[in-house]
Amino acid sequence: MDLQNTSSVTEFVIVGFPTLYRYGPLFFTCLLLVYLLTISGNVLIVVIIRMDSHLHTPMYFFISVLSFLELWYTAVTIPKILINLVVPRKSISFTGCLMQTYFFHALGASECYLLTAMAYDRYVAICDPLHYPSIMTNKVTLRLMAICFMCGFACPITEVALISRLPFCGSNEIHHIFCDFPPLLSLACTDTSVNVLVDFVINSFIILLTFLFIMTSYVKIIIAIMKIGTSEGRGKAFSTCVAHLSVVLVFFTCIVFMYVRMTKSYSLYYDRVFAVIYSVLTPLFNPVIYSLRNKEIRNAFKKLMHSNVLA
Repeated sequence: MDLQNTSSVTEFVIVGFPTLYRYGPLFFTCLLLVYLLTISGNVLIVVIIRMDSHLHTPMYFFISVLSFLELWYTAVTIPKILINLVVPRKSISFTGCLMQTYFFHALGASECYLLTAMAYDRYVAICDPLHYPSIMTNKVTLRLMAICFMCGFACPITEVALISRLPFCGSNEIHHIFCDFPPLLSLACTDTSVNVLVDFVINSFIILLTFLFIMTSYVKIIIAIMKIGTSEGRGKAFSTCVAHLSVVLVFFTCIVFMYVRMTKSYSLYYDRVFAVIYSVLTPLFNPVIYSLRNKEIRNAFKKLMHSNVLA
């Protein structure tokens, strides 16, 4: 990745929410609490699935990978946000800004693909249950996971390479809570229409295509569930999908409004509020949703706690 450009800017200042910095200690405490809950919740899900042999299935493997991904997804932005809440100089180097943008989008794209793979797993399990063991083998599951991460980390390379060549010769203040494509493009002192178009095409391909695949899978899943003869059977089948569908709707709603658009930016305040939702709150929702909606994970957690108490 070429990080050399003609820019005279060597670092950026992340403005964040300037009117709220007088409440810095309060927001630092709240954000740190959310971050610790996010870490502990996702680590707990990984540990529970790893230690309970009954959960060694493709569905729970993908859930554990999703939780593992969320740990890194939040690590890209939240620690720097926490630092900016307590230090007077809220700066980040030019290269550091590009790297933060790259990893944030690479992990976000990987999550899109991973949620798609999880939808495919549920589709096969409910629509073709007899062939599920032969289709979703351990080898296939590992390959799907690898493809999700390889595609995810490849997607932002073009965008970051293009933006690294833009001249930044004016203001270096990023009116956002972390480095991202829209606020960086707004600072470039040249025409960025090509960058905006490339961002739109890539984001539309990743977000809309994966979301369409997921929704198509769930339409077929719902049709298959409605054909089940008993209400108990329908409820059991649908319960395995509710948590995943909830995570999908929360995640994709935020990123569609944020990234699938043909302009540099909307309201700066609008962008920052949505950034808080999808970068801070969404990773916290995942373990909460799965712990509340998934009976097997709850039972495995109780079993783990019971064994630790007895030990």
